[in-house]
Amino acid sequence: MGQTERKLELNGRTITLIGTAHISKESIDQVTAFIREQKPDCVAIELDEQRFKSLSDKDSWRKMDIIKVLKEKKGFLMLANLVLSGFQRRMGENIGVKPGDEMRAAYMTANELSIPIAMVDRPIQVTLRRAWAKNSLWGKCKLLAALLTSAFEKEPVNSEQIENLKNKSEMDSMMGEISEYMPAVKEVLIDERDRYLAAHIWCAEGNNVAAILGAGHLPGVERHLCALAAGEENSDTKDIETVPPKTTGAKIAGWVVPALIVALIAAGFYFGGRQKGADMLSAWVLWNGILAAVGTIIAAGHPLSVLTAFVGAPITSLCPLVGVGMVTGIVQALICKPKVADMETLQDDVTSIKGFYKNRLLRVLLVFILSSLGSTVGTFVAGAGFVATITEFVKSLFD
Repeated sequence: MGQTERKLELNGRTITLIGTAHISKESIDQVTAFIREQKPDCVAIELDEQRFKSLSDKDSWRKMDIIKVLKEKKGFLMLANLVLSGFQRRMGENIGVKPGDEMRAAYMTANELSIPIAMVDRPIQVTLRRAWAKNSLWGKCKLLAALLTSAFEKEPVNSEQIENLKNKSEMDSMMGEISEYMPAVKEVLIDERDRYLAAHIWCAEGNNVAAILGAGHLPGVERHLCALAAGEENSDTKDIETVPPKTTGAKIAGWVVPALIVALIAAGFYFGGRQKGADMLSAWVLWNGILAAVGTIIAAGHPLSVLTAFVGAPITSLCPLVGVGMVTGIVQALICKPKVADMETLQDDVTSIKGFYKNRLLRVLLVFILSSLGSTVGTFVAGAGFVATITEFVKSLFD
């Protein structure tokens, strides 16, 4: 048995873990041959129902409602999902393999042989939302930077490099880098999913189970399966199946900055008089409005989207319930409505800067991200200026 196959004998059951590189022709052949030869009682696949549907339904992107995505505050999650998908798609181009082909092959083979199939991965939206929620502001910036870097990376990848992804030492090195650079992301993407995958593989029917999963999950899943067999863990994963709710402190913090800004402007009127207060209010409007508008211009947003950013940013910055990105994104989507052609080329366009500007749907997301970023920078710049101004006023009172 090769290094990418681990046969576990646990409590009278046989569970074989088959590690893949996701975009490997050899992985497709490996899982297909194993299922045909061994005919397990059940085939567990590292997919969730939504991802399997998107793999099976070539028209799934055409059915997307970008306005609904923005209203549900899933703009960043959608962008992250697209970038990850596009990155894997580009990696497989040189060897003629699409992302998830080995999972699709496992499903097709098991279905052909009438073998029960279990989708054992956590829904991708839950995983991405947990990764985002668990990160600090700095962690979110690093995550966004890493996603964009991977999206536009053009270094060609050959089949030998793809196969190295299944090598334990290569994977250990990669996981080590992720742990140091983004520990919260590693916890969600790797550690939590190792536990989730193991629990659902353990609950799969039959005494002979074949589990098809990425090679990076092999050590962790094996460890959790052994713990389950020994009674050291249970298969309940409810604690990692939802997005952590905001704590009371976090909810209050969302209103602290707007309240502080309002208080500082009021203090400006009180200490400095009508003119100074008006200057501070103008500074707030201009910093927020101009920087959000500049972000929208950089995203090649429609003039009305730019105007919306300028007018909306100073207001939405004081209301945690609505972000300027959602507003500008919706306006952009309504004026420059994405077409079917944009949906069809979406995963190709996401891998290049030119594609982001050419594709109407991606441009909506670009408007969403950059207008939000501009408004955020404007909030901090204006807020810092207010603190300095009020501090000078207070000092002058004691001079």
